[in-house]
Amino acid sequence: MKDLDASLTLEGLIAAQQRLAVDHSLQSVLAAKRGSVEAGIGGEERVAEVFRKHPFSDEHHIFHDLSPAWREHFQMDSFVLTPWFGTVLEVKNIGGVLEFKDKPPQLIRTKEDGHQDGYESPVVQLEHKRELISDWLWDRNIDIPIFGAVVLAYPKQIVAVPPKNTNILFPGLIPSFLKSIPQHGNKLDHETFNWLSAELLKSHRPFIPKPLCETYGIPFGDFQPGVRCVTCGRFGMIKQPRTWCCPHCGAVDHIAHQRTLREWFLIFKRTITNRECREFLGVDDIHAAKRILLSMDMQSEGTYRDRYYFMDLRSTNQTNDRETIIVP
Repeated sequence: MKDLDASLTLEGLIAAQQRLAVDHSLQSVLAAKRGSVEAGIGGEERVAEVFRKHPFSDEHHIFHDLSPAWREHFQMDSFVLTPWFGTVLEVKNIGGVLEFKDKPPQLIRTKEDGHQDGYESPVVQLEHKRELISDWLWDRNIDIPIFGAVVLAYPKQIVAVPPKNTNILFPGLIPSFLKSIPQHGNKLDHETFNWLSAELLKSHRPFIPKPLCETYGIPFGDFQPGVRCVTCGRFGMIKQPRTWCCPHCGAVDHIAHQRTLREWFLIFKRTITNRECREFLGVDDIHAAKRILLSMDMQSEGTYRDRYYFMDLRSTNQTNDRETIIVP
């Protein structure tokens, strides 16, 4: 029913690293965060692949990376809905030897060199999400049991001490785990089941991270402005009629402004003015900047010199290189 969303967090981190000097003091911090995000995405993709390959029946509706709108934001790595029950899967990709502690709830990871790291307990995260989705369903007069399991993405993750009352699975065990859940109690009729699945999709709100500057306190001036050429990787593409041209390698890109302005909203802040647009893209003409902003269907507020624009990142996917938007 729903695949994984593209990670705006990862997109922003990659863009920020490209625009910061290689010796910037926060490059290592961003690299560590990027590695963590990529590991999490890799784990979720591994679980999604199990669902793609296994022949589940039509009475299993599967949602990946689902965040239903509710009084508290929450995100489920995978959620399986059947007419009898729902199941929340909390996916973790943390290498090393793992020890689940109950008092207080915590996950301890021991690396090969003996170094230990502490994490918030996945069991607590799972239980909280089970409660929230139960409340979300109850608000729609749906009363079905909600089960759950913590999924470790790779068998190399060794569990020395498992949690006492929570299922721990590797991806290959997910199908048999779902089949083992009893189908007792009230069963949703076909119409209600499909309506509920549509409600979950309609309610989904993609996670929008804070701009990197706000999260890490990086000054605007630390970042390299300009339009980056995806062919040679260098900054400074020049605006020409209906396209952009790289002075370094000669590559032409009709939609270079789209990627660049997305980077602005992911790195700097949620709004942009005409002047900021010109400075960031390297465009001198105030009217050309206005046409660029309007061509991307951005919303705006204010008038004349006080006008600013903003992009709804929830409804925009990463630019497809096959698409072309002509800018006069």
